[in-house]
Amino acid sequence: MADARDDGYGSGSTARTGDGDRGILGEVRDAVTTRAALVMLGVLLLQLGFALSYMGAFHAPKPHQVPITLVAPPAVESDLVARLDALPGDPLHVTPVATRAEARARLLDRRTDAALVVDPATRTDTLLVASAGGPSATTAATEILQEVARAQNRTILVRDLRAPSAGDSRGLSSFYLVLSWTIGGYLAASALNMAAGSKKPTLSRTLVRLTAMLPYGLVSGIGGAIIVGPVLDCLPGAFWELVGIGTLVVFASGAVGVALQSVAGTVGLGLTILIFTILGNPSSGGVYPSSLLPPFWSAIGQALPPGAGTTVVRNTVYFDGNATAGALWILGAWAFGGVVVAILAAALRDGRRRGPRPEPEPVTAPV
Repeated sequence: MADARDDGYGSGSTARTGDGDRGILGEVRDAVTTRAALVMLGVLLLQLGFALSYMGAFHAPKPHQVPITLVAPPAVESDLVARLDALPGDPLHVTPVATRAEARARLLDRRTDAALVVDPATRTDTLLVASAGGPSATTAATEILQEVARAQNRTILVRDLRAPSAGDSRGLSSFYLVLSWTIGGYLAASALNMAAGSKKPTLSRTLVRLTAMLPYGLVSGIGGAIIVGPVLDCLPGAFWELVGIGTLVVFASGAVGVALQSVAGTVGLGLTILIFTILGNPSSGGVYPSSLLPPFWSAIGQALPPGAGTTVVRNTVYFDGNATAGALWILGAWAFGGVVVAILAAALRDGRRRGPRPEPEPVTAPV
């Protein structure tokens, strides 16, 4: 007892000494639980996946079967189609049509990325492009065709029929708008989950969370449309169309987030980030179209919400809504699938919680 009084700490001296005896390993075990270590491992995998996916998609863009429409005299058409389709690396996929008007229609309907009109009377041909549909694809097609023309001692005059707006000079506003919507959707779903203490929700809570995503999606759609329209003038026009698209994109992202977190808890958030951000964003066609991406990213891009959303926004604003039906179906399918999975998971969980009712004990009459 004298020793304890001498150091001035009383009985606390013994406790403190005991804590110190555990050493650094004990402190680490207290600070980093097994659960925390597993979460850190998951974050590391997402981090590495992010680096692999983005750099894998963007580090060496290379044109592959960029769709091109050709208008040429019958005498040279077949030879020119064969020559363009046989270029090393297969960069172009050529479709011949009869008239310039048909080529123009295909370009504005988003069935082609460029249209080459050959003029047999001169040595100057015309290349019709619509760079609002993706400047990188337009640039790739133009460079390839100009190189071919130079080899034939010809020149190409480029005419851009649908350029991006002045506030969208690089044509990336559609991509960044959809990126904000998708991230906002699944983060809102995560916030709802964390507010409940990360507990897997009951059916009633799941229905409330899914319902809450509708007004959140509407407000997000209005906010995004205001930012790219009146505020920044990036994507002018089609205000209410953008509101509707934004509502659908946010709800689809949020519904998938609710579903995956209902099924897998915290791991579900990681899966949502994997789908929407790590895989969906680089493959979306916002930075490089599918014809410039490696095969894996090219194949999955338009099947995921970021790619479908970018296509719908871009084609609605610049191309009168052409070629948007398929992308809208994709967004609707993700939203519907998220709702169904979330409700089924919660309903099954509620059923297991209730369990079978115990059989009533038989009542015996008194003797």
